[in-house]
Amino acid sequence: MLVASLRHAASSRTTLGRVASCFHKQGWSHLSKLSSFLGRRLSTGHNTPFRKQLKDEAKERKLARGFDLTEPDEAIDYAALDRWELTVGLEIHAQLNTEHKLFSGEFWSQPRFQNGALLPAIRAALALRCRVQNRSQFDRKHYFYADQSAGYQITQYYQPFATAGTIVLYDHDGLATADGHSVEIGIKQVQLEQDTAKTVLQPPSEALLDFNRVGHPLIEIITLPQIHQPQTAAACVKKIQAVLQAVNAVTTGMELGGLRADVNVSVRRKDINVGLGQRTEIKNLNSIKAVEDAIIAERNRQITVLENGGTIQGETRGWTLGASDTVKLRGKEGEVDYRYMPDPDLGPLIVSNHLLDSIAEDLPQLPDDTINDLVQNHGLSLKDAKTLVALEDGERLDYYDHVRQEVRVLRSKAQNLAQDEGQNSIYDVKIANWILHELGGLLGTFETAFSPSLVPASDIASIIFMLEMEKITGRTAKQLLAGKFHGDVRSVETIVEEENLALVHLSDEEYIAMARDLIDSNPVMVAQIKEQRQLGKLGYFVGQMMRKGKGKVVAQKAEMTLRQLLGTAAK
Repeated sequence: MLVASLRHAASSRTTLGRVASCFHKQGWSHLSKLSSFLGRRLSTGHNTPFRKQLKDEAKERKLARGFDLTEPDEAIDYAALDRWELTVGLEIHAQLNTEHKLFSGEFWSQPRFQNGALLPAIRAALALRCRVQNRSQFDRKHYFYADQSAGYQITQYYQPFATAGTIVLYDHDGLATADGHSVEIGIKQVQLEQDTAKTVLQPPSEALLDFNRVGHPLIEIITLPQIHQPQTAAACVKKIQAVLQAVNAVTTGMELGGLRADVNVSVRRKDINVGLGQRTEIKNLNSIKAVEDAIIAERNRQITVLENGGTIQGETRGWTLGASDTVKLRGKEGEVDYRYMPDPDLGPLIVSNHLLDSIAEDLPQLPDDTINDLVQNHGLSLKDAKTLVALEDGERLDYYDHVRQEVRVLRSKAQNLAQDEGQNSIYDVKIANWILHELGGLLGTFETAFSPSLVPASDIASIIFMLEMEKITGRTAKQLLAGKFHGDVRSVETIVEEENLALVHLSDEEYIAMARDLIDSNPVMVAQIKEQRQLGKLGYFVGQMMRKGKGKVVAQKAEMTLRQLLGTAAK
């Protein structure tokens, strides 16, 4: 009766799209807790995200036990830590970018594979340097758990969709220092499978189930157990996520639930030549930080157990936000327990070489190639290039490219202004600076999410171009950007004209008079600059000149004048 009720509830989407299922070791119970929980939220107008509630509750529990939240947990003996080697393998589940289920058909007919799932899966496999199989097969993975009401999951075990891939991590990807400048992680296989219901644990013994995603196509990416640092494991998940997003293979990233990771963790003594230790699996980690923190917690637990003469059991374990320990969920099933068998209702999946070649030719640029291009051909710093690629799943990078094109159009229209690659590269760096730092500063100050329509690319391009052509000052440019950010619908050119913001160039004599006045009024600072060579104080004088000039002073010209008068001009 309960399973039937869950199926019925899953077919109708409630306001929150959730089905409650609360269970204990002996059976199912307390189904009323979710409704009372939701009732409290609705009646009080409480809108705190559920994940934030879990994190806040974990902090409260730590404080109640007298833990200092600013200090790392001291549960592990760090001398013992040096005696053990950590080994991690990842299983990453990513929702494919398609609206179709993996299989569909009329109620009375056999399931049919939906071709809409195939193209993003191929893009993902090729981007991960995998060998896509011309023939793969679907299998049934049998288990009985609340997230799978059918009693089995359709996956690929005997003949997976793709095999033998690699992902290369570099130090700028967040690689652990102990791993050097780069490390290559092997990908054992990529397999197609159906998604299960989403389980949200509510310790100690309850859970929420969301059946809305059941049957949606996933790829499961299984790495080889070649990771030995928690930080590197987190960097690997982040890098794989970026690769999948770059080729438009997935719907969303980890924070929005489109990608999640299971981690297999084991430890072994460094001074004994033995195979890998007994592994445990931590399920359903849904953030990059969660991956690192959960691995650290499980590594510390295993080492503590082994150092005290205990043994590690093969288990499936869980981890929640803010927790310092993993918790046992159930004994770990083996391959025999899952009773894998070819699905009798599904034929093989056949992929032609012609299709693979066609998709490979049109595959978008991968993040590593994009970063190298930005650094080598556009002159950006590695830090700015990585930030552009990472922000908003690449949307900020698209905005940067649009602004670049707009600036090039403006430069091509300017009289007697030749288009040369060296000058374009100089503009590219300045464009990145304005997008990341000036616009980024406004986004942070006013806690606003980035959108390309917030300040249209043509407007910020006009601001940058007018600044570089010395039609406005830097101060005016920032005022214009702030005005557009806050919704001024006038064109940049119209604002400059109507607000009388155009730069009226001062004569050399006017610059000298203004500089002399400041020098005569600040003898102590002048002595520090001339005698103690505290040249950084020139910035104060430049700022004062720009303030007095009310939009008519160019910073570079002001500094050059001051240097000449103070005898500090570059030789």
